[in-house]
Amino acid sequence: MMLHFFISRLALWPVCLFLSIYSLNSLSATAPGVLPVKRTQEFSWMSVAAWEKYHAEDVLVAQFDKVDVLFIGDSITAGWDWTQWQRTFAPLNAANFGIGGDHTGNVLWRLQHGAVGNLNPRVVVLLIGVNNFGHLHESPEQVAQGVSAVVRQIQLAWPNGKILLNAILPYEQAPSSPKRAEVIQANQLIKRLAADPLIIYQDYGPVFLDKNGYIPADIMADYLHPTAKAYELWAQILVKDIHLLLQK
Repeated sequence: MMLHFFISRLALWPVCLFLSIYSLNSLSATAPGVLPVKRTQEFSWMSVAAWEKYHAEDVLVAQFDKVDVLFIGDSITAGWDWTQWQRTFAPLNAANFGIGGDHTGNVLWRLQHGAVGNLNPRVVVLLIGVNNFGHLHESPEQVAQGVSAVVRQIQLAWPNGKILLNAILPYEQAPSSPKRAEVIQANQLIKRLAADPLIIYQDYGPVFLDKNGYIPADIMADYLHPTAKAYELWAQILVKDIHLLLQK
């Protein structure tokens, strides 16, 4: 049944969307981030037990709550809970499934192990991929493959939902950083997923840069995670885009 449904969904998508970008047969061979994996690495700032607790909480939300806007991602998504969530997004009947440190494989595992549940979100806000660089040491092409796999998983779960696909945010202070170039390359590939009319790609990266392309310390103190000020600026734009999608 699942295989039949998967093939049916592919038939509905524009041929240029995935098949021209990535061969399904080559994904697992080239990109570790396309393989669903449970968190096993202990971090000083988050234990595996804590990760399992966060996931279990999300599974309960997925089973029992009605959610119109679902946020999925890593620590940058999780950070909304400590900044703009109650004021800006909670009134939209939203839920936040962001867990710090996750790469695309972790998100795939979560979606396949309870995080879909009985949800039927109208809009899914997805931001994932930066930890594929840092934790999996992937190339831009591999990172894009991982993001593509997550998008496919979301569409299998909620075929009628809209996906607000965020570009990977810039990180490291200087625009000349090789990491900045890798993010740009990955985003150029990720953007192609928006050939599907239910996928809306948005690059909010300029919010975090000054006029010379540098990341100011008051926007990302560690040049990776947004500060409260950055979240406020970002939220002003993001919430408008979500409202537009909810109205369609």
